[in-house]
Amino acid sequence: MSPIELSPVTAVAVVLLALAGAAVALLGRLGHARAVLTACLRAAVQLGAVALIIVWAVDRPLAVAAFVLVMYGVASLTAGRRITSGRAVRWAAVPVAVGALPVLALLVGTGTVPLKGITLIPVAGILLGGCLTVTALAGRRAVDELVQRRGEVEAALALGFSERDAALEICRPAAAQALVPALDQTSTVGLVTLPGAFVGMLLGGASPLQAGVVQLVVLVALLAAEAAAVLVTIELAARGRFPARR
Repeated sequence: MSPIELSPVTAVAVVLLALAGAAVALLGRLGHARAVLTACLRAAVQLGAVALIIVWAVDRPLAVAAFVLVMYGVASLTAGRRITSGRAVRWAAVPVAVGALPVLALLVGTGTVPLKGITLIPVAGILLGGCLTVTALAGRRAVDELVQRRGEVEAALALGFSERDAALEICRPAAAQALVPALDQTSTVGLVTLPGAFVGMLLGGASPLQAGVVQLVVLVALLAAEAAAVLVTIELAARGRFPARR
């Protein structure tokens, strides 16, 4: 399989796909037609800029650390804004860190992931991206449940539950569903999906076995990180750290 190259044909294909996605959203009245185009444009610009930065940063430890911190900040801010508003968005930094940091430390500490910028940046990005997604999903589901089922929370309080325990009983089952996509991806890998790390390794010239090992490490690490992030997100929601949007 030859790698996908930067060419006019590739550019045209990407533009057509972006327009198709926007058209479907528009015709289906999904309300995200403009957002689809904006997201695709941002992705193109950001990936181009990131590619240039990585080329410069990979051999500079301080630059690698700064790059990872920027990714962490953006992930936390994005997740927080999906859940709540105001200063409360900063609480999203906790589950993102609790999920990604220990897993990354374990991978580096055991030597599974070499302490090099060229490997640290993409692995950290994968972990942070996964934690961003599940934190946002779990947080929104938890907040929505607590708002819509406030009467049940008050009923639990009347039965002697603490505020935290009453909230957990209501929001935990729904918020925990944020883990379902990661569970499905991990359990069906190789049968239904061939995720990015596997395909990327193959396109880079690695053997299928090497690509499989890398993808297995990524998927298991990602699942562990996301489970921790969901757990902490639910706990924070139950303690009222994520108030409903005004």
